[in-house]
Amino acid sequence: MFHFGIMEQRQTWSKWPMWISHMIVLITLCSGTSAQFRYSISEEVKEGTIVGNIAKDLGLDKTTLKDRGYRIVYGSAEPPFRVNQGDGFLYVNRKIDREEECDRSKVCVIDLKTVLENPLEVHYVAVEILDVNDHAPSFPENERIIEIFESALSGARFQLQAARDADSGSLSVQQYKLSHNEHFRLEVKDRGADRKIPSLILQKPLDRESVKTHMLLLTAIDGGKPPKSGNMTIIVEVSDVNDNPPVFTQDNYNVELEENSPLGTIVIRVNATDMDEGTNGEVVYSFGNDVDEQVRARFGLDPVTGEITVAGLVDFEESGKYEIDIQASDKGAATLTTDKTVIINIIDVNDNAPEIEVTSFSRALPENSKPGTTVALISVKDSDSGLNGKVICYINQNLPFTLTPSLQKNMYSLVTKSLLDRELQSQYTVTIICKDAGYLSLSSNKTVNIVVSDVNDNGPIFSQNPYNFYIMENNTPGASVISVTAHDDDEGSNALITYHILLTSFLNINSENGDVIALKSFDFETLKTFQFQVVATDSGTPSLSNNVTVNVFILDQNDNAPVILYPLSSNGSAEGVEEIPRNVNAGHLVTKVRAYDADIGYNGWLLFSLQEVTDHSLFGLDRYTGQIRTLRSFTETDEAEHKLVILVKDNGNVSLSATATVVVKVVEPKEAFAASDVKSASKDDDSNVTFYLMITLGSVSALFIISIIVLIAMQCSKSTDYTSKYLEDKNYDGTLCHSIQYRSGDKRYMLVGPRMSIGSTIVPGSNANTLVLPDRRKASGEVRSAKHPLIS
Repeated sequence: MFHFGIMEQRQTWSKWPMWISHMIVLITLCSGTSAQFRYSISEEVKEGTIVGNIAKDLGLDKTTLKDRGYRIVYGSAEPPFRVNQGDGFLYVNRKIDREEECDRSKVCVIDLKTVLENPLEVHYVAVEILDVNDHAPSFPENERIIEIFESALSGARFQLQAARDADSGSLSVQQYKLSHNEHFRLEVKDRGADRKIPSLILQKPLDRESVKTHMLLLTAIDGGKPPKSGNMTIIVEVSDVNDNPPVFTQDNYNVELEENSPLGTIVIRVNATDMDEGTNGEVVYSFGNDVDEQVRARFGLDPVTGEITVAGLVDFEESGKYEIDIQASDKGAATLTTDKTVIINIIDVNDNAPEIEVTSFSRALPENSKPGTTVALISVKDSDSGLNGKVICYINQNLPFTLTPSLQKNMYSLVTKSLLDRELQSQYTVTIICKDAGYLSLSSNKTVNIVVSDVNDNGPIFSQNPYNFYIMENNTPGASVISVTAHDDDEGSNALITYHILLTSFLNINSENGDVIALKSFDFETLKTFQFQVVATDSGTPSLSNNVTVNVFILDQNDNAPVILYPLSSNGSAEGVEEIPRNVNAGHLVTKVRAYDADIGYNGWLLFSLQEVTDHSLFGLDRYTGQIRTLRSFTETDEAEHKLVILVKDNGNVSLSATATVVVKVVEPKEAFAASDVKSASKDDDSNVTFYLMITLGSVSALFIISIIVLIAMQCSKSTDYTSKYLEDKNYDGTLCHSIQYRSGDKRYMLVGPRMSIGSTIVPGSNANTLVLPDRRKASGEVRSAKHPLIS
């Protein structure tokens, strides 16, 4: 603890009352968190009276005082003082009666605890209430009758009831005066603690025959300026002789008594004897006239036996010592009495549990607070004494908080002992336990609720990484085709996520929900796969972001009709004329219809059929190859010209088709040879067309194969749970150019052509492009886990 200085200021302001005598400011800094100020003010001042300038003594300007929420913490009762945050002065909040606040204590101090926030500071303000002379001395009785035997010797003492003055110190009773009487004088015994006991001293023997009654006036005067006084009339009745007062058997009576002793417990027994005989020698006991009602309520006295017993609750915290005056009186006509003081020392027992008071922050605690950050200030007190009042506090929980003792007695700081994470726990309930060191220890606990506020320490996380999407070609431009989703473990604006796409011109993304919109329609025949990056950014300060790779695979639709490559006339129509000799045998190849479909799988698998023919018995068409052959030899009755309309269609869900017309002319053998010479010349031209068609088909097939190889390489390079692995089907006869097998989970898939394996089934929703093959892994021992990048 560092003492920076003690300063006493005595100033007079014209607007302040003269009764503000002085102000003492004692500043004590404890770990930089507390200071103590002391002011003085008289009791009974008006509400609104200025006590002191808090802002000036704290060294703060008025604005800072208001911004930091300076306030008085005074429990549930209305505080006697208030702070005006506008001018920084401490004002009287209500009329203060010193006698109500502190009874008859010599020093009356009201302790206040004040708090500054942001950062948290606690300052202790002590206001001493100065006594004013607002009470006059008063006697318990306005009139007191004393019987004195005429045989009383000079010097006999008669204790009188002391006057009471609610004021304390120099304003309490300071002196007594007795009206003039030659037989009596006044003697005052000062017992301290504002207790002056008057006694009437006989200084000249009495003569009952001369004067039977003496009237005296006793005046009690306090120390005020001007002084106040109170009177009591003393009537002295002179009685006949009873010349031996009772005498106590002990010079001193001291006893110890535990607090909270049961009612009826015998504390001590006093004993006095009287040398007289008869009623003059019978002794009775009573409390002295100066014993107040509080003592009488706690202790009882048997008038016959002199036993002092417990009559009420005895609390060490209320008073640790009692001095009780006991009078022993005889029963003579003129009673003689003797006074003796019994001292009862109260022994403290552990009957008060610690009282805990928490001053905590009003705002939440940021999760990035460093270890050692102060969360709350804990003050504890125990009204017991010694070990019974020695308190230790602790936290009996496995929490990231601890109690640190302060340099000031019975003060603790609740601080963080490790880093916090709101995402793991956003609120803590800390139970503070305080336990005293007394026999049969008592304890109390207090709960502190701590809310942890969020900071932006978590970036967005995508639900998948990477994303693989499969979309059909011919999508509608401007429509949402896929969606990505990210989440953020933070809260509020720190968890508000926006999305954007990197370096892609034909896609857009909804920044709020992650829906990706295609700005153009995709064509499987020109684009089979592409890749782009999506970035998710939160709205924290500073913001955090994360990105994800999105792989998009275009799926084929049956959007291309078959194209007739042969026959093809000069005007572009699918018509041709074929001449054959009449003497050909059955099975003769008349011609071959050639067609192409840009789609793949079922969508590109072409079947040929005769839509129209003049004679079904003459010609046959291979449905897979498009070859037209004779079914029998020609007869003389067969017509010389036959028209065949061939329908070429694919196997898509919604089949597309084209037709070709072939006119077959039957000629004599000699004409056929002549015609063959003409046709050979035309076939040279047809061969050129066929050459270019073959180049086209080869290019398309090569592009498709390259795309498949690139996709396989991309999937193999990804460290994901699924990798593409193309399988060889031993049951497939290889008649299709688009036959690809792959595996996904426990199923195998294949892009199919005109024929399929026995036991294969169609996968629903695949537009007839995909077959599910029986799993042969158990027989072959090969583990295959793959999914073709073109099939969802």
